[in-house]
Amino acid sequence: MKAMLLSLAILGAQLTVAVADNLPRIRVEALCKARSAADKMMDIPESESIADCIQDEKTAKEKLNALWATTAGSVRARCKSDAIALGTLSYLDLLTCLQMADDVKWPSWRRQR
Repeated sequence: MKAMLLSLAILGAQLTVAVADNLPRIRVEALCKARSAADKMMDIPESESIADCIQDEKTAKEKLNALWATTAGSVRARCKSDAIALGTLSYLDLLTCLQMADDVKWPSWRRQR
């Protein structure tokens, strides 16, 4: 029951508006509050403060703004789709997904040559 409520809280807090191929708009404050509430509901220590969560998301969004347009549309779509399916859509998750896709495409040992 708690897991279902957690999923609903996170999904409901992440209301996004996808505009064509633009970076999704994520309600960061609502997302971070939902994560904090989920931690409390599950009776576990808060993984990070709401303020730290918001700052992490803002930093990730800044990095994503530079990376988003240069990433293939298929990769962007997959990352958004995967995050939505898992109920974890956040700028940090999208950034990580894009970076991992780039690492798979260009492994670090090949970049150093």
